[in-house]
Amino acid sequence: MSLLFSTLTVVAQTPPADTVQTASGLRYLVATPGTGPTPQPGDKLVVEYSGFLPSGKVFDSSAVDGHPLRLRVGRGEVIKGWDEVLLLLPAGTRARVWIPAALAYGAKGARDPDDDSRYLIPPNTDLVFDLTVVKVR
Repeated sequence: MSLLFSTLTVVAQTPPADTVQTASGLRYLVATPGTGPTPQPGDKLVVEYSGFLPSGKVFDSSAVDGHPLRLRVGRGEVIKGWDEVLLLLPAGTRARVWIPAALAYGAKGARDPDDDSRYLIPPNTDLVFDLTVVKVR
């Protein structure tokens, strides 16, 4: 999956002024509007993604293993920010999403699966994702 925006712009702590902000504080910017169905809670989705720390470092990406993520939206299978934003994005949408720490991994953070003494995502870290909703069913 190619990145929606240049890696240089992803490190911006503050999202651009033209982003949409939800009541929870999540922000998103649609790069390519989708024309497919908009997901409903419980729908099965196929999503391509890249996740970035505030420094711009990629911490996870579906492009690494070449397989998009398959999930049921709105069921707590992913972080709260994803459950929220994916219900707003029709199939085919490509978007950049700024997720506050409280809607990501919060005060717990996420440990590195290869070294439990380190964090993959430090506690209280805001995250940025490039998402493509490939399929809704």
